[in-house]
Amino acid sequence: VKKCIELFEEIAEDAEKYNKFYEQFSKNLKLGIHEDSTNRKKLCDLLRYNSTKALEEPTTLKDYVTRMKPEQKTIYYITGDSKKKLQHSPFLEEAKRRDVEVLFMVDPIDEYVMQQVKDYDDKKFVGLTKEGVKFDETEEEKKKKEEEKASFRKLCKSMKDILGDRVEKVVLSERLSTS
Repeated sequence: VKKCIELFEEIAEDAEKYNKFYEQFSKNLKLGIHEDSTNRKKLCDLLRYNSTKALEEPTTLKDYVTRMKPEQKTIYYITGDSKKKLQHSPFLEEAKRRDVEVLFMVDPIDEYVMQQVKDYDDKKFVGLTKEGVKFDETEEEKKKKEEEKASFRKLCKSMKDILGDRVEKVVLSERLSTS
């Protein structure tokens, strides 16, 4: 395994060769991440993903981290069927508004990889499609959000009363900005 990973790292130095290799064996690398906890860190360095800032040429996790804003503590990703669909996802709105890069994970096995890989370079992974996604906010943004919630509290309560059992709850979205 050690020799193979060394060979993969050697191939990764030539982007064109590595793209061909990755196209054929990315699922196997991801399966290795899922199953081999001892080599997980080295295998993570071999992953490539498109992102909101790397649409044409896939990026490494290391490059993603170097492009992160200094105050950003999390690596954001979104899973789905295709890069094209993900680019137009409403879940990206708040990330785009904040100019935060988001990784596009279009392979079904990526869901399993993210269950095993909780962080990379001390940065936690956060899926934008999961409930409860929080972006780092300033005190001013937090205050504004609280005021907004208070002003819509009555409307949310009325909607919940009207819809009754057909909905679990009615709340203001923190993920959408234009939809």
